[in-house]
Amino acid sequence: MWPQDYNRYLGAVLCVAILQLGSLSTVVALGANIICNRIPGLVPRQRAICQTRPDLIVAIGEGAQRGIDECRYQFRHSRWNCTGMDNDNVFGRELRIGSKEAAFTYAISSAALVHAIVTACSQGNISDCGCDRTKEGDLNDEGWKWGGCSADVKYGLRFCKKFVDAREVEQNARALMNLHNNEAGRKVIDQHTRLECKCHGVSGSCTMKTCWITLPRFREVGNILKEKYHHDAQLVEAVRARRTRRPTFLKLKNSRTFEKPREISLVYLRGSPNYCERDEATGSLGTHGRRCNRTSPYQDGCDLMCCGRGYNTHQFVKTWQCNCKFHWCCYVKCNQCSERTEEYTCK
Repeated sequence: MWPQDYNRYLGAVLCVAILQLGSLSTVVALGANIICNRIPGLVPRQRAICQTRPDLIVAIGEGAQRGIDECRYQFRHSRWNCTGMDNDNVFGRELRIGSKEAAFTYAISSAALVHAIVTACSQGNISDCGCDRTKEGDLNDEGWKWGGCSADVKYGLRFCKKFVDAREVEQNARALMNLHNNEAGRKVIDQHTRLECKCHGVSGSCTMKTCWITLPRFREVGNILKEKYHHDAQLVEAVRARRTRRPTFLKLKNSRTFEKPREISLVYLRGSPNYCERDEATGSLGTHGRRCNRTSPYQDGCDLMCCGRGYNTHQFVKTWQCNCKFHWCCYVKCNQCSERTEEYTCK
C-alpha cells in the first residue's frame, strides 16, 4: 500500500472511529492530537480547535454523520443522491461546482453540527455548556415559568460558525457562497426551536406550568432545507471591490440594483448538471446501475432516473418464514413463504 493510500485509509478508519466513540474518555485515551491530525479535510484552524477541545470531537463526528445521513435521505430518489459527501472525508466536503446541490450540502452540514453540539450540551457531554441558563426565572405574565433544560442554541450557533466557517480561507465567490449557505443552515435551527411545557398540579390540573426550549427534530430541518432547495434557492454572483478586485459580497444574478440574496435562502453560482453520466469535472457519478421504479412518473421513475437510456430487469424469488405458531412445549413452527419480485436498474 502506497503511503498516500495508507494515510487516506487510516484517516477513514479514524473518522469512523470518532463516529462510534460515544465517550470523552475514549477520545482522551486515544489522544486528541493523534485523532485530529489524522482526520482528512480539516484546515489548520479546525485542527487547532479539535486538538484543544477533545470533549467536542465526538459531537463533531456525530454532526458530520447526521448531515450525511439526512442528505442521503432527502435525495434518495434523485439522480444526485449526495455523492461528494463521502464517509471517509466527512469534514472536508467540496462539490466541485457552485450548484444548488453544493448549497444544500453546506446548509445541511452546518445545521447538523449545531444540532449535534446543542444536543451534547443538554446531555452534559461538553465541559463549558449545558442547559441555557438565561431560560430560568419566576412566573411570567402568561402563567408559566422556565423549567427543565432549555437547549443552549446560542452556544451551538457560536461554535458552529467558528468551526465550520474556518474552512473558507479563499477570497473568492465560492467562499462567499459557502459562508452564506452555512449561515442559512444555522438559521433553520435557530428559527425552528420549540417551546415545550409540562403541567403540574393535583389530579392532572395545570395550576403550574413549566416550559423549556427544545431543538426541532433533524428530519424537520432536512425537510425545510429540501423545500428551500426546490423553492427558495437564488442564483447569485460576486461583486468585486474596485481597488483589490476581490469578491466582497453576493448579489442576485443580473440584478442592476445590487440586490442581495435573502439571508434565509440558499444561494448558488451556476446551474446544476443533469447527473446522468459520470463527469469528473462536475463530480457527477452518473446513474448507471441505480435502482429505479418502473411505474413512477417522478424522479425515481426509470424514465427520468435512467435519462432515457433504458433499464435492466432483474427477477428473483424472495423467501421468508411466515405463519409462525408456538406449540406446547416448547417450539415454534413456521411455514416458508415466497414471492417472485422484480428489480430495475438503469443501463
